Amino acid sequence: MRDAYHEELDSLADRLVEMTRLVRSAMARAVTALLDADLRLSEEVISGDEHVNKIDAEIEGIVFDLMARQQPVAGDLRTLITTLRMSGDLERMGDLAVHIAKTARRRHPESAVPPELQATVLEMGQIAERMIAKAGSVIASRDVEMGLELDADDDQMDRLHRRLFDVLLSPKWKHGVEPAVDITLAGRYFERFADHAVHVAENVVYLVTGQRPEEINEP
Repeated sequence: MRDAYHEELDSLADRLVEMTRLVRSAMARAVTALLDADLRLSEEVISGDEHVNKIDAEIEGIVFDLMARQQPVAGDLRTLITTLRMSGDLERMGDLAVHIAKTARRRHPESAVPPELQATVLEMGQIAERMIAKAGSVIASRDVEMGLELDADDDQMDRLHRRLFDVLLSPKWKHGVEPAVDITLAGRYFERFADHAVHVAENVVYLVTGQRPEEINEP
């Protein structure tokens, strides 16, 4: 019985890693759709989110079932609680990729991103992909040091987010209100995506050490 119990616990990490792979793919396709006005990719991201939601629901069901049957304590209880938190973050990351894809679909056949911002948005997408890939590795390996690295990646995303606003608020902006709204929203989606990736890593750090990153980094 205990072996089966721990197999179920281990399977939760596998499901979380699968979610990171799905979310990474969704973000990559959403960014391409946004930059290239690719309607097919937009629709793929939007319809594919159902798979992420399904895994999130499966994880929730397993966690509640194990809590009811096994009454876990100490480390096992921490595993279940952090798993729920990470699954929720990953599900919301999938939603954010969908929001980006819907922006692309709404502006089709035109690109929602003006030429002078394409490079910045592409870089934001690359950082988002890197962060979710790193989050998946942190879940699989429980590597605390790697988990702590995501804060620095998030700082890069924040800098690019500010760069978007510098362009939008410049007197040279000539694209009008609707593109400015699209870029503002897209920038927010990227920024929130990065924040959720950091939350995932922070939960792994807490799972392994029993401490939050800010406690570990205290002098």
